[in-house]
Amino acid sequence: MEKKEKKSFEMPHGFIVILLVLALCSILTWILPAGQFERVYDDNLGREIVVPDSYTEIEPNPAGPWEFFKAIYTGMTNASNIIFFIIFASGYVFVLMKGGALDALVGSVLRKLGNKDYLLIPIFMILFGIAGSTFGMYEETYGLIPAFIVIAITLGYDRLVGGSIVFVGVATGFASAVLNPFTIGIASDVAGIPLVSFKLTTFRIVCFILFETLSISYVMRYAKKIRKDPTKSILYGNEEENSLTSEALTRDEVLKLNFTTRQKLSLIVFVVLICLIAYTVVVYEFYLTELSAMFLIAMIVTGIINKMSSKEICDAFLESTSMSMYGALFIGLSRSCSVVLEQANVIDTAILYLSGAINALPNWFGSIGMLIVQNLIGFFITSGSGMAVVTMPIMAPLSDLIGMSREMAVTAYQFGDGFSNIFWPTVVATVCGIIGVGIDKWYKFITPLFLMMFLLQCVMMLVGGVIF
Repeated sequence: MEKKEKKSFEMPHGFIVILLVLALCSILTWILPAGQFERVYDDNLGREIVVPDSYTEIEPNPAGPWEFFKAIYTGMTNASNIIFFIIFASGYVFVLMKGGALDALVGSVLRKLGNKDYLLIPIFMILFGIAGSTFGMYEETYGLIPAFIVIAITLGYDRLVGGSIVFVGVATGFASAVLNPFTIGIASDVAGIPLVSFKLTTFRIVCFILFETLSISYVMRYAKKIRKDPTKSILYGNEEENSLTSEALTRDEVLKLNFTTRQKLSLIVFVVLICLIAYTVVVYEFYLTELSAMFLIAMIVTGIINKMSSKEICDAFLESTSMSMYGALFIGLSRSCSVVLEQANVIDTAILYLSGAINALPNWFGSIGMLIVQNLIGFFITSGSGMAVVTMPIMAPLSDLIGMSREMAVTAYQFGDGFSNIFWPTVVATVCGIIGVGIDKWYKFITPLFLMMFLLQCVMMLVGGVIF
């Protein structure tokens, strides 16, 4: 009698994982009572903020099976701005790849750096980190992820390394911000403290250096390991990874490539595009609509430079669209989780309960408790500025009660909002879709770094408690 082979556990499809998270959110709407804080318009901030101690319960609106499925469509439509931004950005990167500009660039860099090409990882992670830390770049960098994935694979790494150069770099800088007006700028205003002071700014610069160093070291260690032995890659054996790796040129092949005039012109357009994104986001507050238009223009200009016909440009765009559709649907599906929680009016209730938990903790543990709570709130509120105007009117006075400075209350918000963005599925599902990896693969990669970051957050909160 033959023995039946035991089936090994297989991680569900990424869509199923998000649907399970959506189901959990739907269950929460039946457990948490519906309620809201009053909100008033703040002229200085130009937005509504929460009025502390104004929470009242309202008529419950839990999500049943019908609301569950409607939320999927609503999530898709709500995420349409980021979805089409990714589609246009991917189209541009695909046309850039068709012209061979990225391969030629890598070949040129390799010839100059030789065996030190690994320096590309810290250089770009620092640049993206500074962008996130100073003028609050975040989602605006998503369009560059496909380009860095191609570069990483050509250098002998994998999708996770390419995606991390952009996402982990900018997310770390965003979380350990020094001047970010969209997070600590708003939070400081609500808390009634200055955004800039010598002691506070110095503390934030030290935090930025420590966290960015940790992130870079982690990504470089992983990159070095899989370059030495590709079977160590978390994505080894992944069908999509194998397909992309087989299409990419090898290190030796790109070293032999000539850097043509057309490719140089294409890369000048690429550099100009990055500079324009940075400038217009800061000066003119451009966001996804304007940036999508810039990527579309860059795609057309790059196609013309490479003497592509209008049909070839359109065909390339359609081909890139089919490749990015998985990520686009993943992004929309993940947005449905926040739709369920918002429509059921339970987000304010969760904040009320969590802030009450801080008040019940011993004073000496208050700063760590606030840090934990802000990380948990990151599951419910994925917007940094949105989280600031909702939580800081509650957390700032609460910090006075537990004997913690308001500077550290803002720091707890800053850490909790920013670093939770690399972990909670309601946020990282978007990034996984863009990178083209399953959410299980992302967690296997990012969890050790997230835990190390959380320990460092605790240390810096305790150090800050002594300083402020």
